[in-house]
Amino acid sequence: MSLYLKDTLRWKLLFYSLASATITAGTLYAADFLVALLLQSSIRAPFAYVINHIGSLPVFIVAGIGLYIASFFLLIRGTLRRLESLHHSLQRMEEGSFEELAASRSADEIGRIQEMIGRLGGQLSRDLKRITAGLQEIADGNFDRPIETADASGELAEVAHSINAMAAKLNRSILDERNAEKTKNDLITGVSHDLRTPLTSILGFLEVINQDRYRDEVELRHYTDIAYHKAISLKKLIEDLFEFTRINNGMPLNIVGLDLVGFMRQLAEEFVPQLKQAGMTCRIEADDEALIVSADGDLLVRSFGNLISNAIRYGRKSPYVDISVHRSGEEAIVAIANYGDPIPERDLPFIFDRFYRVERSRSQETGGTGLGLAITKSIIEVHGGTIDVSSRKDKTVFTTRLPL
Repeated sequence: MSLYLKDTLRWKLLFYSLASATITAGTLYAADFLVALLLQSSIRAPFAYVINHIGSLPVFIVAGIGLYIASFFLLIRGTLRRLESLHHSLQRMEEGSFEELAASRSADEIGRIQEMIGRLGGQLSRDLKRITAGLQEIADGNFDRPIETADASGELAEVAHSINAMAAKLNRSILDERNAEKTKNDLITGVSHDLRTPLTSILGFLEVINQDRYRDEVELRHYTDIAYHKAISLKKLIEDLFEFTRINNGMPLNIVGLDLVGFMRQLAEEFVPQLKQAGMTCRIEADDEALIVSADGDLLVRSFGNLISNAIRYGRKSPYVDISVHRSGEEAIVAIANYGDPIPERDLPFIFDRFYRVERSRSQETGGTGLGLAITKSIIEVHGGTIDVSSRKDKTVFTTRLPL
């Protein structure tokens, strides 16, 4: 049965050939009988002339060939029309029209080719419509609606996947740009607020002095002293802001191999005067082996210096600041702990945000700008590391991880 289906068109052509031969033979037989009758009639002259001068066999051969060809083409005209229809369908596909063809009623090779071309045209039409719809969504700004590729295959499926990947990247770029714009606006808002506060105070006291609204020299010196310290706070805020933007704008790093154990010991020594003034001691627990990291030493001094300075500033209730330096897998871990008041749990997720202060009044009192921990986090992240904080009733720990 499969062989029959495979060679259906061949069997049809064989049938048409036999049928044409049969029609030709029958027609010639009838013609021979008719000529024999005519030769016995009164109109025999033309036929007798042809037979005598040309011969009956050449005439029958020529007539038979003509009859065979004519009958064969008459029998296969339906097949020829189907082939012509396939030709037009392929021409339309070449011109870019992929409408699905009507199902063939024949099971021969031409019918199967027609069905295959029909399925191909329908699949191409559906795939192109999906791709066109997806591109329209992208044109409308909807980058989160990928083109469906579940039943797609071949190169058009690859095109759809590439368009989806392009849309995803474009969406991420737009989101990053929006976040950057929001970050810039937030930064401007925060800077404006934090610059305005000390500047307002400075202008207020200078106005009092300028208008001679002080009682005596002692009050004058008091006002100038307040204005001076407010100006120092303003200068520190501007320096921190410059440092923060410089780090986050991709400043070049001076990368060297750095022994983190020796580095932290040396940094702790530099804070001995502040520790003594606060009545505190720094205890260091470190691995005996060197932990070498690739880092910019000046930036790490700023980063870990901020953490140690905060530990001294906010841990005065305890006589100790503890520093732990050890290895964990392929990371160097530095933990700096103080034993002062805990950071409220609601503030922990925002502790590294710009201008965020757990206690605004206390931060202003101690000279905080709200940028120290944001700068610390940025420095650690440009080195490929991470930083987090944990705080409970009797202990606050800032933990930094840097790749070895």
